[in-house]
Amino acid sequence: MHFGNHEDVTPAGFGGSDAIPALPDGPYATPKPLRLAFTGSGSEYFRIWIVNALLTIVTFGIYSAWAKVRTLQYFYRNTRLDDATFDYHGKPAAILKGRAIVFGLALVFQLCSQVSPILALVMALVLAAVFPFLLVRSLRFRMANSSYRGLRFAFTGADGPAYKVFVLWPLLAAITLGALTPLAHQRFKQYQHNHTRFGTAPFAFSASAGDFYGVYLRAFGLTVLLVVLAAVAGIALGIGSGSGKAASVLAGIFATLGIYLAMLAVGPYFTAKLQNVVWNHTTLAPHSFRSEVKAGRLFLIFVTNLLGIALTLGLFMPFARVRSTRYRIESMTMLAAAPLDTFVAGEAEQVGALGDAAVDWYDIDIAL
Repeated sequence: MHFGNHEDVTPAGFGGSDAIPALPDGPYATPKPLRLAFTGSGSEYFRIWIVNALLTIVTFGIYSAWAKVRTLQYFYRNTRLDDATFDYHGKPAAILKGRAIVFGLALVFQLCSQVSPILALVMALVLAAVFPFLLVRSLRFRMANSSYRGLRFAFTGADGPAYKVFVLWPLLAAITLGALTPLAHQRFKQYQHNHTRFGTAPFAFSASAGDFYGVYLRAFGLTVLLVVLAAVAGIALGIGSGSGKAASVLAGIFATLGIYLAMLAVGPYFTAKLQNVVWNHTTLAPHSFRSEVKAGRLFLIFVTNLLGIALTLGLFMPFARVRSTRYRIESMTMLAAAPLDTFVAGEAEQVGALGDAAVDWYDIDIAL
């Protein structure tokens, strides 16, 4: 489970006073809504962010691994569900190792491309063969180092299917000029969620390719509409000026502005709709989720964040991240089928019987 790409007030309470009570250790007659809450503040995160930025600059990027751990810990530990918080346990050295591997591979590829196109092609094939393997380890690292109430998450995806998800489907999407991009995206989320566990309890993902195509096509349609409206407005102003040349120039200018505005508007729209599709089709054992992100509200947050960042020359960035993360997290509700304390205790007991089988997953993290 990612918070904030992962990806992120008061503790979350129950979703309504009319929920039907249940026995302490038994299932609820109807699912009980438990809203997630984010308790962090922009001022708190600003202090972490500014220190991270300065130390990363001073150490020529080496401190970025420690900065990532501090950032994830802040956002995890300020995310609450049913009066308990999440936590992140990743080690900076593992993250630094992963980034060193990526940097080394990129450097070798650059050198090969300077020497010979054939060498560059061979190196590209090597990268295609290596990266799915590394990405799986990165997903395992992130999940194995994420916890809730002391119980770890886990990722159990195998390497074979990963090559389809990270190589085959993106390649087919490129060959079809983006026509298969929604399908490739759906396959990735399916692979990610269906192979993630909380303790021994599995997540499950039921969204279809059609659900993803719906999000992509609506976003594309909105983009086209905004660009056309802007171009028509430019032509109308040009005609009003009485000059055919002016009409052409204004149409071009307004079309360009329309593309820019469409990108601003469609980004939050796409993010909101995609989060809703993904989490409204995700379950954890008997529990399910509900995501109610509003595209208009997220767009307003996005625009005001941009203005704040521009007016403060970038210093508003940590406040912007907290604002958007808080809204996206607090738009999430877990529909609990039974008390979570009983569920977590039962999972912890089962995991204890498994021993430390996941210890070899504490390997690398290359998710930059």
